[in-house]
Amino acid sequence: MAMLKVALLFLSVFAIHVAPANAVRVVLSHEECFYETVEYDGDLIHVSFVVIRAEHYWNYEYPAGIDLTIEGPNNFHQEVLDKASDKLEFTANRHGSYKFCLKNNSPYSEMVDFSVHVGHIPYYDQKVQDDHINPLMTQIAKLQEAVYSVHFEQHWLYAQTEQQAILNNNLSRRLVHRAVLEAVALVAVSVLQVYLLRRLFDRKLNLSRV
Repeated sequence: MAMLKVALLFLSVFAIHVAPANAVRVVLSHEECFYETVEYDGDLIHVSFVVIRAEHYWNYEYPAGIDLTIEGPNNFHQEVLDKASDKLEFTANRHGSYKFCLKNNSPYSEMVDFSVHVGHIPYYDQKVQDDHINPLMTQIAKLQEAVYSVHFEQHWLYAQTEQQAILNNNLSRRLVHRAVLEAVALVAVSVLQVYLLRRLFDRKLNLSRV
């Protein structure tokens, strides 16, 4: 029996993997809500969102802020207001269904990257296992959660990097358009000046002849 437990322990070590988060990208016009089920009390919930881009880049000098509202069992309520990106984590004191609502405060649609992950660290207290194996199994679960935390952070940073790349590209396009408009305006003013000067000289010439 002891050898079987040790074998199961090593299989658990090699079977560690990082489950993907529930990540979505949604075009947010007004408000969208998502639901996540937490199966155990005390689970750690990771949440992140990033406004990737706006519908009309010409009006997109800076990412517009959105509101995130979280509701859960036992009158749980938490909110983040008017932010273009944020990430947070909290402990679910009660298991059950949690509601995540994203609200767009901009008149334009926004593409939002939204990610939720529920981390659970089980405690193996069954009588069939030896006392010295229980802490090892717990450490394995903690290691799996730590690996996921790194993955979650990378996903959030990637979304922010994409947001900044789109913002820089939009600003560059606006500067190019502005430069073109200024050049066209300058040429138009120059042509108008030449035209007015020619009319002025022609008029003076006619007066001198008279």
